[in-house]
Amino acid sequence: MSTFLLVVGAVVGIAYLFRHIVVKGKQCTSKARLVGKTVIVTGSNTGIGKSTAIDLAKRGARVILACRSVQRGQAALEEVKRESGSNQVVFMPLDLGSLKSVRSFAENFLKSEPRLDILINNAGIFVQGRTEDGLGMMFGVNHIGHFLLTNLLLERLKECGPSRVVSVSSAGHNFGKINFDCLNTHKALGIGTSSMEVFQFYCDSKLCNVLFTHELAKRLKGTKASCYSLHPGAINTELARNTSSVLQMLLKPMTVFFWKNTVQGSQTTLHCALQEGIEPLNGRYFSNCTVRELYAKAKDDAAAKKLWELSERLCGLA
Repeated sequence: MSTFLLVVGAVVGIAYLFRHIVVKGKQCTSKARLVGKTVIVTGSNTGIGKSTAIDLAKRGARVILACRSVQRGQAALEEVKRESGSNQVVFMPLDLGSLKSVRSFAENFLKSEPRLDILINNAGIFVQGRTEDGLGMMFGVNHIGHFLLTNLLLERLKECGPSRVVSVSSAGHNFGKINFDCLNTHKALGIGTSSMEVFQFYCDSKLCNVLFTHELAKRLKGTKASCYSLHPGAINTELARNTSSVLQMLLKPMTVFFWKNTVQGSQTTLHCALQEGIEPLNGRYFSNCTVRELYAKAKDDAAAKKLWELSERLCGLA
């Protein structure tokens, strides 16, 4: 029994050290104050989006919580105000699965807010289905919704430069691929429903985020706006809330020992939004507050341009 207890103790000790030394990761070191600056954070009613919003509000920014659920958005609004000690926090409804909602949000924002200094495309889902516009759900929400939002707000961002667009991707983009035939035929990254297929489509949507940033950087040359994509780390959030109960049960031990909490998970987002002097890295991909190299498929000029043009057509910009 004593040997067994020693082994268990050793395992727990190693897990503790791994979590607090390896998993925790680097922190955003910027001391930037944001008084007079305006920031939009999508999906900021929960997870790393909410932690990001709290940090930015503490720095004095006017923070727009752009969320789909009015009930959860209003609850987050009160929490962000309370945790940050700031009243410069506003909730505005935004459903990224509805092109009409995205356009309405952009129109209302541009009418009511004179500035936009940082746009954080944080929201993401892990569920198969269709948007109200007939797009694949993860393609529509994780990519197209943010693509349209960014384009509708781009002129305001340029006017307020130096400004930044930060898109939360995932290391899962490394497993992604873009099936343009499927996109043209079905307006989706894929049409399967098995767990492995849904995971593949999620990774595909995260590759879209990286390619979007790659192409956007080219279009921002000569302006005072810059853009970045990032992997936040494995985070204990509600992303998998729509997955099966069995999968959630299997993931639970990993969330305790090996995944970051939401504050730790927001650090690379904050680094990309705030770190001074990274403008020469426009269009690059970050992980653990550090710029990373990408596989060729994630910086493919032709694929990025093709995805951009297809996205323009699908959301009515072309």
